[in-house]
Amino acid sequence: MLGTRPPGFQPAATNRQRPPRIDSRVPPPAILQAMKARIGIIGTGWVGTSVAFSTLLAGHARELWLHDTRTAVAEGEAMDLADGAAFYPPCAVSAVPLAQMREADVVVLAAGRNGRPDESRLDLLRDNARIAAGIGVALKGFAGIVIVVTNPVDVLTRVVQAASGLPPERVLGTGTLLDTARLRERLAVRLGVATQSVHAQVVGEHGDSSVALWSGARVGGVALRDWPGWQAQDEAALAQQVRRAAYEVIQRKGATNHAIGLVTAELIGCIVNDERRLLPVSRVQDNGVALSLPALVGAAGASQVTAPAMDRAEREALVASSDLLDRAFGTLAG
Repeated sequence: MLGTRPPGFQPAATNRQRPPRIDSRVPPPAILQAMKARIGIIGTGWVGTSVAFSTLLAGHARELWLHDTRTAVAEGEAMDLADGAAFYPPCAVSAVPLAQMREADVVVLAAGRNGRPDESRLDLLRDNARIAAGIGVALKGFAGIVIVVTNPVDVLTRVVQAASGLPPERVLGTGTLLDTARLRERLAVRLGVATQSVHAQVVGEHGDSSVALWSGARVGGVALRDWPGWQAQDEAALAQQVRRAAYEVIQRKGATNHAIGLVTAELIGCIVNDERRLLPVSRVQDNGVALSLPALVGAAGASQVTAPAMDRAEREALVASSDLLDRAFGTLAG
């Protein structure tokens, strides 16, 4: 009879186990660590703001703190970035005093002046070393990781590490990670392949004495020097293009900022997500000089430095680069 139920009949829903209740306010475990990251950026000029923008879009931060000696500029940048909150993963953006940076998980040092056309990164040294040393002192006892971006990045990485007293692995510079990206892009264009298929790196100074490791370069698993049509005599000119890349940009627009912003955001992601990727970043090495070699980048900073395979010429060039950087640091004592 319509509307009646057989004896013992129960609705199907009551015969099934109820699905677990999902609390949408609790982030999934896989992203929990990244959501906890507090990222501080000191210096809100061209580079600092590009780092902030790239970091927000990548979703690496729960809080993003900006600081600049020009307080109003830092406040304005924070307000401007916060206005775009609908278009990046949740993150609270604010301008903060320098002292608050000690509570961050990662601090990015982007303070200092930019290079001028045809001025080497080492010419910037004395002006920016004073700023970097002061920030290093302010970060004594800091529990997080410091990423130095300001040029000359290798010498300033050493300056900050010495002034802060932090372990070498917790003070890293962007180093030749950008040079490596430039080399891969130019090789990809030359060979007509995707950038992701090119495996080549630059070590040593982020500057005029950088060393491209041609002997170990690979394209899709094939040695570059075995690639059809590759001419080894072109390597010196291509390496010089990579070294001159920043100067060419500065001559046209006054500063480089977008690519280094992307590089720095990538490093931040490696740290907060403990990705443990081998990347050519700058840190104080066993010989006391800060320069780039492949290091394991993760939550502990830049640890477990590895010595890549090099031919004799590359090894000699790396020693020369190290000596140059050591002499540059020595000039600060005078």
